[in-house]
Amino acid sequence: MSNPFVQIVEPLDPKQPLKKFFNLSKLEDVRYARLPFSIRILLEAAIRNCDEFLVKKADVENILNWKVMQHKNVEVPFKPARVILQDFTGVPAVVDFAAMRDAVKKLGGDPEKINPICPADLVIDHSIQVDFNRQSDSLQKNQDLEFERNKERFEFLKWGSRAFKNLRIIPPGSGIIHQVNLEYLARMVMDQDGYYYPDSVVGTDSHTTMIDGLGVLGWGVGGIEAEAVMLGQPISMVLPQVVGYKLVGSPQPLVTSTDIVLTITKHLRQVGVVGKFVEFFGPGVAQLSIADRATIANMCPEYGATAAYFPVDDISIGYLIQTGRDEEKVMCTKRYLEAVGMLRDFKNSSQDPDFTEVVELDLHAVVPCCSGPKRPQDKVAVSDMKKDFESCLGAKQGFKGFQIAPDRHNSIIKFNFEGCDFELAHGSVVIAAITSCTNTSNPSVMLGAGLLAKKAVEAGLTVKPYIKTSLSPGSGVVTYYLRESGVMSYLSQLGFDVVGYGCMTCIGNSGPLPESVVEAITQGDLVAVGVLSGNRNFEGRVHPNTRANYLASPPLVIAYAIAGTIRIDFEKEPLGTNALGKKIFLKDIWPTRNEIQAVERQFVIPAMFKEVYQKIETVNKSWNALDAPSDKLYTWNPKSTYIKSPPFFDGLTLALQTPKTIEGAYVLLSFGDSVTTDHISPAGNIARNSPAARYLTSRGLTPREFNSYGSRRGNDAVMARGTFANIRLVNKFIDKQGPQTIHFPSGEILDVFDAAERYKQAGHPLIVLAGKEYGAGSSRDWAAKGPFLLGVKAVLAESYERIHRSNLVGMGVIPLQYLPGEDAGTLGLTGRERYTIIIPEKLKPQMNVQIKLDTGKTFQAIMRFDTDVELTYFHNGGILNYMIRKMAS
Repeated sequence: MSNPFVQIVEPLDPKQPLKKFFNLSKLEDVRYARLPFSIRILLEAAIRNCDEFLVKKADVENILNWKVMQHKNVEVPFKPARVILQDFTGVPAVVDFAAMRDAVKKLGGDPEKINPICPADLVIDHSIQVDFNRQSDSLQKNQDLEFERNKERFEFLKWGSRAFKNLRIIPPGSGIIHQVNLEYLARMVMDQDGYYYPDSVVGTDSHTTMIDGLGVLGWGVGGIEAEAVMLGQPISMVLPQVVGYKLVGSPQPLVTSTDIVLTITKHLRQVGVVGKFVEFFGPGVAQLSIADRATIANMCPEYGATAAYFPVDDISIGYLIQTGRDEEKVMCTKRYLEAVGMLRDFKNSSQDPDFTEVVELDLHAVVPCCSGPKRPQDKVAVSDMKKDFESCLGAKQGFKGFQIAPDRHNSIIKFNFEGCDFELAHGSVVIAAITSCTNTSNPSVMLGAGLLAKKAVEAGLTVKPYIKTSLSPGSGVVTYYLRESGVMSYLSQLGFDVVGYGCMTCIGNSGPLPESVVEAITQGDLVAVGVLSGNRNFEGRVHPNTRANYLASPPLVIAYAIAGTIRIDFEKEPLGTNALGKKIFLKDIWPTRNEIQAVERQFVIPAMFKEVYQKIETVNKSWNALDAPSDKLYTWNPKSTYIKSPPFFDGLTLALQTPKTIEGAYVLLSFGDSVTTDHISPAGNIARNSPAARYLTSRGLTPREFNSYGSRRGNDAVMARGTFANIRLVNKFIDKQGPQTIHFPSGEILDVFDAAERYKQAGHPLIVLAGKEYGAGSSRDWAAKGPFLLGVKAVLAESYERIHRSNLVGMGVIPLQYLPGEDAGTLGLTGRERYTIIIPEKLKPQMNVQIKLDTGKTFQAIMRFDTDVELTYFHNGGILNYMIRKMAS
């Protein structure tokens, strides 16, 4: 059927009649001008893709009537313009595509139908680790080791780029996915197939929202959902409420964008924005650069929203010019946005749209701050850091407590490092990392760090040699302007040499600490500290030996590295003394906003971006030298411990199976609140005593060859064994932290995988009990795939993180939610019962289902299939099974 809105199609420029657009202003509907700008993008996509099949005219009306329908829990489809992936989530996606081709062929279909329809970019940025630091050749050594460890994965990805159309690979060593997206991949307005339309993106990384800062609507989705989008399926989403976040005032001179985003994160966590869009407006937005806006949008997952959107304004347009985009295309972009009413003037309040609710922040009220020690929303003013940490030491074990006995708060452990004697105590900094897309994309904080380093060196300050310092820029542009501005040498003198271009410490690829440091931490049971300019600091994520981890701006990372401890009050205590015995305070070396802006204006220029990005796909010689097959079907190597054909489609037939009641399930694990995807499917090191280690050892590998869980996401045998393998896992069945559980039929305490295998062999289904925010943190499809392979049929939780619930649905695992006001405690659940979950023949979204226990107790829970489309996926056993049946038939 033809598009019912074809009457509003017209050329943008009469001189180019073949370049058209859907002119939304021609709708002549007064509701359009009152829509939030983010909702206008959903509306345009629905109008352009309206075919009365996947997208219906009724969907368009629902979006246009957003002011009313936002409260009706109505489902709408959205077809994003493109998909972006990183290699940790990209490898399993390409593995799934390869396996789906095999499955379609077995069912008699054409395997080449399994091919991305929606353009996809895959940026390899998650594989490099900080194995070497504080050396002039650290970068080269880390990159060499990255290729040595990941050669097989990289060859597989290179095969994927040849075998699949519409899949572009950005090689390792190029930068961090979201910074590359911001500086290079983002279009703002697409020019494709004869039409102009807004750029939009979904990504297999939760921080995809960073691109919202440029006015490109984007958010993170599960890897499984992204694969469906790549195959041409729309995302099915509940029409979101939109919280208007009004910014007023101007930041104080010493405040950084990091301080602003940590303040917003805490504020919006308190407001409650889970499942909603946040749209920024107000005169304060005009005070923020695109880099500042991108920093704020980046941490959207930490405050729980789906998207954190800054509409396009003239500053956004100027950023495209600054980063070397084609000026003629940029002018065309502006004309299009003006024509469809999507260009904002934040100082013009008459343009302010309707919002679900409005909250406000005065930027002048923001003070320098950090977040921690275990969650990004736990903001602490820098002036309170010493006092806050010391209160955490003795507090009860939890997000703000380590439960250290009072008589041990001032314990000191002496140790020797490289022939010199040092001391460690609670609060000692052992990792200081300038890392992560959140901050390394922002020239103001990166140049601020460089200028602070310059002043520190000139004042005679140093960083203790045992502290693991590192600098991992988000793109080559950062290195370029740090070097050209003359600050790189000072960063190096303090130990902050460039160690790689990738996520590194922020995702747990922090590499090993010196053995003597680890021994001292272990001997004293010390709460050692990591300070990083990242976005996640969940326990066990950054490094197994840093129990406290604080998020901070790049200049503060250097300041705490110089201090060597978190237990310092910068206002009253000096960072150190110079050769003349003079005390040097932080205020003596902190650069002013004017200093930073002067350097930025001089050295962050378009030519820099053009030079870096024009050769981005060919500059890596090691990548160019990789050999990869060109066959359309992948030849699986049975000896591989990295790439393995997954069992998800074994025995799949064209006929649907009727969902069955889950009979007599045992509880595999019982959790409290805020169990993250790091707990469920860790990305970091593979512990030597773990089931995954035993498996790899049985395949002839030594511990040095284990690599990380993240790097082995293409092998289901490793990932199933790595599920719930986080050493900081807190399972209510066990009285200590660790990846173990009780196998109830025998009463034995076993590793989680081993217990699950015992249950599976006996034919017993499993469930997981959890509290609030189950699945918070990074977007990880393996946090759903892993439990599925362990035999988990359902999760019963108080609430879910949005992406993780979607991933569970995508794998056919039932997300159950307690009724309002109920939880395991109010229902008297111990987790030692056996659970029968009644699955009726006729299902509807968010219906209540009955759960019977072997104790005789009965209660109800909400089945969190939120849309009819999600129920369709469930009936198919998951979204990928649905796609295979569709392609095969």
